[in-house]
Amino acid sequence: MKPIRMVDLQGQYLKIKQEVDAEIQKVIDNTAFINGPAVKEFQADLEQYLDIKHVIPCANGTDALQCAMMALGLKSGDEVITTSFTFIATAEVIALLGLTPVVVDVLPDTFCIDPKAVEKAITPKTKAIVPVHLFGQCADMEEIMNIAKKHNLFVIEDNAQAIGATYTFKDGTKKKSGTIGDIGCTSFFPSKNLGCFGDGGAIFTNDDALNEMLLCIVNHGMKVRYYHDYIGVNSRLDSIQAAVLKIKLKYLDEYNAARQAAAEYYRKGFAQCPKLKTPETASFTDHVFHQYTLVTNDLNRNSLQTFLQERNIPAMIYYPVSLHKQKAYQDPRYKEGDFPVTEALCDTVISLPMHTELDQEQQDYIIESVLKFANM
Repeated sequence: MKPIRMVDLQGQYLKIKQEVDAEIQKVIDNTAFINGPAVKEFQADLEQYLDIKHVIPCANGTDALQCAMMALGLKSGDEVITTSFTFIATAEVIALLGLTPVVVDVLPDTFCIDPKAVEKAITPKTKAIVPVHLFGQCADMEEIMNIAKKHNLFVIEDNAQAIGATYTFKDGTKKKSGTIGDIGCTSFFPSKNLGCFGDGGAIFTNDDALNEMLLCIVNHGMKVRYYHDYIGVNSRLDSIQAAVLKIKLKYLDEYNAARQAAAEYYRKGFAQCPKLKTPETASFTDHVFHQYTLVTNDLNRNSLQTFLQERNIPAMIYYPVSLHKQKAYQDPRYKEGDFPVTEALCDTVISLPMHTELDQEQQDYIIESVLKFANM
């Protein structure tokens, strides 16, 4: 059996090595390392894939979120509602801009933000909502957009974990994750479903005015060289990363299908174990399984992780500490017990290896190992 990795980037690369190497060599040969042809080609390809008017490449997913909030003109003291169960970057940029992060609980089945909790948290200072499409499936965007319209709020989708997922509205209309709100943001960190060979990110919008502003913000606030119309940042996707992404985008649907097949194999393997809760998918979305996350109902999660590691199976905990309990984000408004679903998940979730290269032998060994622990 091949060694089991949490994410097998090497195996994935070897299958497309010739294509990727050729594209990287093109960048080296033309020496257009910043804003070269590869960036523009990838941008156009991603716009077509997502069926969105504008993709603005940037340096990473965190910058994507920050630049989105800058473009919306949010001011110090404005409140931005987001989920309590997410990677820290979602709230980090809110705090960095002098805005006020307001966190709410998540749903117990999908782990995505609870729309009812969002509406309860709205105050006169609320200006935006940041739903996170966690672990690979969409939050309830139709309900969130209705709430945003009712209260005149912006919506910024954190799509770092769900690129390629499809949301289905009640009328049957379908849209790709990240293309529903005012702005969508994603990360191309190597382990993502669409990952580059370093850092990278992108911002999506159908709004022409926002696109013009975002193009300036990611490039020091300038539209014409050395003329700075906005306060901006230096956040560009370099050409080598774009070259890698251009190739991998062609395979994204295939990659996501491989993840879905692996998730289904896990589901069947754990179906008869009442001590484990397998991931659920909401009716309005598909799931592209950036992570495959179990809830350990009657098991010691940390002991399970140690047991798996002893058997050379990597397993990760996303996330052991909820946002409102992080030292840097402690807020007197929140106390223990305010977010019961999030707090329970932080104590019980564990993510198993999930990537495009998982084979049946590896999965059989992982499933057998988890069940062995569950039956000890």
